[in-house]
Amino acid sequence: MNKVVRTSLLAALLTATLMINPAAFAQESAASDSREDLHYVGLLATTFNHRSIGEITNEAAWGTGGTLIVGGHITDLFHAELRAGGGFKDAEVPNSDLTLTVDYFASWYIGMHHPITDYANLYGQFGFSYISGEAELRNSEADRNRQFQTLEGEFPDSGFSVSWLAGLDFEVMTNTFLVFEGGKLFEDTGTEVNTFQFSGGLRYEF
Repeated sequence: MNKVVRTSLLAALLTATLMINPAAFAQESAASDSREDLHYVGLLATTFNHRSIGEITNEAAWGTGGTLIVGGHITDLFHAELRAGGGFKDAEVPNSDLTLTVDYFASWYIGMHHPITDYANLYGQFGFSYISGEAELRNSEADRNRQFQTLEGEFPDSGFSVSWLAGLDFEVMTNTFLVFEGGKLFEDTGTEVNTFQFSGGLRYEF
């Protein structure tokens, strides 16, 4: 009789253990994957796509630069960050003697990220940017340059602008992510020039 009781108790304990352990392991794994309260830094190579340049032909031009990111995860889904960057190569506007320079910019964003696999996330963010640059126009009296005369000098006319970004990141090593993103950096309300940013690089979380 005692043998039967002991066998029944052992079977019951074994069943309970098998049921409890997977749940415990899942909770432990979820806790270890939590990104809440983590901070991060990133370094990105950035291209600037200036659009709607000129009152008549609406030209587009490309420049290059770099972006430094410092941020943190508020929760597992929301983050906030600061960015600073500047231009390396100026944008030469086609069919003109106009060159656009982004000397530096600073941005603040708040955003949301969502995992799509165990190692990849989609994210979007919205914020504000301050931009300082210059538009240099040579031979301003030439016919092909007349539509760009209002751009000459400080660029953009309005330094502050709404910004947004959408991106995708992949965890390539522990806490190290490969990042690809794009969005609008600023819109100059004075000249109606739009500048979009497209970036790729690395972000490290700690």
